[in-house]
Amino acid sequence: MSSIRRFQVTFDCADPRRLARFWCEVLGYEVSPPPAGFSTWEDFDRSRPPEERGSWFACSDPSGGGPRLFFQRVPEGKTAKNRVHLDVRVGTGLVGEERLAALEAECARLLPLGAARVRLLYDGQDSCIVMRDVEGNEFCLD
Repeated sequence: MSSIRRFQVTFDCADPRRLARFWCEVLGYEVSPPPAGFSTWEDFDRSRPPEERGSWFACSDPSGGGPRLFFQRVPEGKTAKNRVHLDVRVGTGLVGEERLAALEAECARLLPLGAARVRLLYDGQDSCIVMRDVEGNEFCLD
């Protein structure tokens, strides 16, 4: 039996392009190239029926190490807490005030991009900041 080595994370959302661009900024990802045969995403969208334009978008880790992120438009809005969320690892190896400072700095960088701070979890040593992306999906600065 072979093991799976590559995977993508899929987001249901209202505006795939907007959410993808947000996560590109958060993670240092790049917009994936348009589908084969198209020089731009706009050219690809113009080739589709109007109701399908802008229905999906993708981005990827330029180093090839992280998973591809895929964003697909769905008709329903977000109604409950995410069952799965991303942890953005900015404080790895840090503890106490040093860890907290790294998390707070990243939080400050993400707020102007449209992220929202939900709450800080801090016990004097370990910490994380619960955030929301531009569509209200929870994620953590960890």
